[in-house]
Amino acid sequence: MKFSCTQENLNQGLSVVSHIASKNINLPILSNVLVRCENGVLKLLSTNLEIAISCIVRGKIEDAGEFTVPSKLFSDYVALLPKDRVDVSLDGNSLAVSCASYKTTLHGIPASEYPLVPTIERRHRIAVKVGDLRKAIGQVLFAVAANESRPEISGVMMKFVNAQDGLKIVMAGTDSYRLAEKIIPANKAKSTEIMDPISVIVPSRTIAELVRIIGVFKDETDSQDLEIHVGDGQLMFSYNNCEIISRTIEGKYPDYRQLIPDRFETEVVLEKDELMRAVRATSLFSRIGLNDVHFSFSAGQPIHVASKNSQTGEHSVDLEGAVTGKNNEVTVNFRYFLDGISNIDRETVLVQLNDAMSPCIVRPASSEHESDYLYIVMPIRQ
Repeated sequence: MKFSCTQENLNQGLSVVSHIASKNINLPILSNVLVRCENGVLKLLSTNLEIAISCIVRGKIEDAGEFTVPSKLFSDYVALLPKDRVDVSLDGNSLAVSCASYKTTLHGIPASEYPLVPTIERRHRIAVKVGDLRKAIGQVLFAVAANESRPEISGVMMKFVNAQDGLKIVMAGTDSYRLAEKIIPANKAKSTEIMDPISVIVPSRTIAELVRIIGVFKDETDSQDLEIHVGDGQLMFSYNNCEIISRTIEGKYPDYRQLIPDRFETEVVLEKDELMRAVRATSLFSRIGLNDVHFSFSAGQPIHVASKNSQTGEHSVDLEGAVTGKNNEVTVNFRYFLDGISNIDRETVLVQLNDAMSPCIVRPASSEHESDYLYIVMPIRQ
């Protein structure tokens, strides 16, 4: 194996693939990156047996072959090289790397011992603008359950559906105390036809890796398309000569839509920044562990936000807002509430509820009260 490429290209490729390589006592080779020269193409690949990431690097191939070397060491070393041509060749069980006056030898493991990376049957292809997907991930990933005691909510639900106004991607994350949903348009012209809705649960680590890799190509435009391929028990994201193949989580995602009533007893429109400031100030006096903040809504009256702690004191503030419907009140976890509000990209927010025991719905305010973003926070029962 022998190839040459620029330091910038090799460094970018290693930045993409090296992150998931981890130490494994049973399989030490998993801490290595596979370097493969085949059919005139230089490809880097790494896997942790749940996620596999590959990246094609532009370069000149002189001899075909493949070899594995320690991922972190190779990546850290290449990052420190001058911005010049890098020459790499295989010498026995070592990889010789030279760039300008820098020369090194990396000991590795033959590629024959590297785990077989599964291929995915590309039956369903969905194209979406990378900027839309990145923003949507930021609006739902924070709500995903941090532990895997309930595997079905330890990932992001992605559903691909045909709507009246085109192909849509519905994304949702929940930890059973709050839930975030975002709907974004897909490029129907570049996607395969989807007759029936397709739903998968993608591990949160896979989604986090996707965001990180998109960030590696930060100079690229957000209007570029990213392709999603859905197979049996697997999902692949393809973007900019990079591919992420991941297992999907088995199980049925909660039917959260049944939590959303057809109508609400109380609807409140508030200015977003003022609401966040008031909640943050009130939260300083919430009870430790509960993080409780109490809202009181009365038609024709200011919105009352209050909290009381027997050790530190109490606080209340009145906010201007428009209340329609009957008088109501609710107590929520201020951290969960602020998480949802901060991800709303409009100046005003709409809060909807029926009573103090029912889920509180938060979404961007609009004239039709319809939006592509929805947040549900469960109340604290008094």
